[in-house]
Amino acid sequence: MKVDFHCHTTASDGTLSPAQLIARAGECGVDLLSITDHDTLAAYRQLPTLPNGLTLITGVEFSCQWQKRGIHLVGLNVDPASAAMVEAVTAQTRARRLRAEMIAEKLEKFGAEAPLAGALAEAGHSAPGRPHFARHLANSGFVAHQEEAFKKYLGTGKPCDIKACWPEPGVIIDWIRSAGGVAVLAHPGKYNFTRSRLVAFLQDFKTLGGQAMEVVSGRQLPAQTRDFAALCQQFGLLASLGSDFHSPDQHWLDLGTYSTPPLDISPVWALWQ
Repeated sequence: MKVDFHCHTTASDGTLSPAQLIARAGECGVDLLSITDHDTLAAYRQLPTLPNGLTLITGVEFSCQWQKRGIHLVGLNVDPASAAMVEAVTAQTRARRLRAEMIAEKLEKFGAEAPLAGALAEAGHSAPGRPHFARHLANSGFVAHQEEAFKKYLGTGKPCDIKACWPEPGVIIDWIRSAGGVAVLAHPGKYNFTRSRLVAFLQDFKTLGGQAMEVVSGRQLPAQTRDFAALCQQFGLLASLGSDFHSPDQHWLDLGTYSTPPLDISPVWALWQ
């Protein structure tokens, strides 16, 4: 079975519409899929008929802040119509707009031209995020390419990376669980944590009601995968995985494309089989 529980559409910062992503998932042979757009479930209002053999689990990726570090938590199998999800999306959309204004203010000090208007134009109907700013900066010629925008300005720890708008993990976990979902730590290898810092976060995460962790996110080293699987066992967490797909241009992160997961895990998708 090919599972992908982490991917994005144009409802947040992906380049494929929900319908296009569903079609690509079918082409890539994905059996079990969750669309996890940032701070929104709008994609689930735009879905076509699913291809034969494809099962969809509702999902969303929320941003939070732990010890001044930005963290992403995925909610799987949430009820989009629940009061908790309506509250969550409303609050996160407001926070995302405030964050965009703060990012734009910083970029203007570096000489970027109309960064907020540009990011909003790139985002379309979705709330603006760092990738939208990166696209605008590249398209306007302020940087040579989007990677440079992240490397110099928008990446973690860079001068225009704003995290202060996000709630604490406990708030996000409560929203997810109140909506009937499972709270998952997304891509634990992307926070530049030392192992002891990751262990400290997982202790808090578990205490607050977190239930799962991505043991595989796209392409990663086998030793890292084994370590994440061991941490799942240590903390009694279920294992999730996904490509973190955003665009077909990133063929190495296509839907259903990720490093081989270990066999000795308790898969979160077993909850819905």
